[in-house]
Amino acid sequence: MEKVTVKRFNELFPDDDTCLDFMFKQAYASMPACLKCGVMEPRYYRVRGRKCYECKDCGNQIHPLGGTIFHKSSTSLKDWFYVVYLFSVSKNGVSAKEVERHLGVTYKTAWRIAKQVRTLMAQGGNPLSGVVETDETYVGGRNKGAGKGFANKEVVFGMVERGGRVKAEHVRSAGARILLPRLREGIAPGTVVYSDQAQVYRTLHRIGYYHDSVNHSAGEYGRGIVHTNTIEGFWSQLKRSVDGTYHCVSAKYLQLYLNEFVYRYNRRQLPSIFPELIASAARRVQ
Repeated sequence: MEKVTVKRFNELFPDDDTCLDFMFKQAYASMPACLKCGVMEPRYYRVRGRKCYECKDCGNQIHPLGGTIFHKSSTSLKDWFYVVYLFSVSKNGVSAKEVERHLGVTYKTAWRIAKQVRTLMAQGGNPLSGVVETDETYVGGRNKGAGKGFANKEVVFGMVERGGRVKAEHVRSAGARILLPRLREGIAPGTVVYSDQAQVYRTLHRIGYYHDSVNHSAGEYGRGIVHTNTIEGFWSQLKRSVDGTYHCVSAKYLQLYLNEFVYRYNRRQLPSIFPELIASAARRVQ
């Protein structure tokens, strides 16, 4: 997978027509027959003045943007692709105000485009295995004063493989009824799990995991290979980026932002995530 610089991006996608051709090829290049007339290896031509292609044999029209994040958008397709590119090269996220400045569009348009691009970064994959660290953190809210804690914070639960993938989810609370089902779904049985000494993790050895913990309240942050430094590092990057780039994230959309940072982390070894990200844009939105 090649590294995509801004120069390379402009060579690949110089205009809207090139972007539309890319969308068509991604979605329909491997189609063996026309969906309407059944002709094998159908030939299509671009309909002048419209964002669609027509079968030369039966006239059936295909709209490659239909059902995608670009559906019914009046914004230039190249601008959409450029925002996807910005998300692919950013380490700390891309705010709607930054999109607004780059494209010269309204804030409302910029916010919608950024939100739609984040929907391409949904989490998935097989359960984590090997050595996994788990932890919960709190995002947002306001400091009520020294010794008084924080108000209106949102709970985020995370799991990370050492040297591998991470999963993070916005949850209602840090109680066992909420976290244990997610832990059992996200981590393969028999996995070594390291955590802090929160009450919720004390039953892990009873449900098929090898568990050990560190006592943060006693100033213990590592005991040989037993530590949660990997997941703590991910939280640190997440919080610095949210504070520095977005400043404030609502609870309603917090999961979208978590997905964004999980997506980048899980592909940190790739020279560029743009090819995968833009290819996923050609898939239909469920």
